[in-house]
Amino acid sequence: MNNLTLIIPAKKEKESLPLVLDELKKFKCKKKVVLEESDIETIKSIKNYECEINFQTGKGYGNALIEGINNCETELFCIFNADGSFDPKELANMINKLESENLEFVFGSRYQKNSGSEDDTIITLVGNYIFTFIGKLFFKLPITDILYTFVLGKTNSAKKLNLQASDFTFCVELPIKIKRFKMKMRSISSFERKRISGFKKVNALKDGFKILMKMIFLFKEN
Repeated sequence: MNNLTLIIPAKKEKESLPLVLDELKKFKCKKKVVLEESDIETIKSIKNYECEINFQTGKGYGNALIEGINNCETELFCIFNADGSFDPKELANMINKLESENLEFVFGSRYQKNSGSEDDTIITLVGNYIFTFIGKLFFKLPITDILYTFVLGKTNSAKKLNLQASDFTFCVELPIKIKRFKMKMRSISSFERKRISGFKKVNALKDGFKILMKMIFLFKEN
């Protein structure tokens, strides 16, 4: 995995991020933590860990990911949560699927065979079903979990997408633009673990509305 960088967006994750980095020590890949310079507590919590810290020039979840990807120098990147919900043991399967099927992106999915979630709620489950259905119907997306950002891909391909979403609408902008650029993507079974501590940064109703508006905008733009 020497050709892989984990892009780890972090916001107020002083309790969970050190444990995530502990778990990642045995994986031979680069770790790039992207966060705001004002997040002093999170920065202090990882000062003794072997990882690269990038300070955002902007704000927001999507902004952290876009800046992380644009500053990535390895062949592959993977979006990796700082809350402990992603299992690094799944990285090998994602890389294998990418290479064996000659893909450019692999999306983890909580809704395929041998997958699941310890962190899903009925609201997020229904919302994800609706948005995934819209993605398939209007954008012909071949993925089964559009709101789950456990995504591994080729760095140069991602840099060509001109991603703009600074907030959680990044999760739909990414696959829609991959499809628009005629790049190959597929889903792979994944299991979402319960976050280690803290609270979700997503507001189901508020961010759900933003995601819907983003999909409408991207559809009209096409």
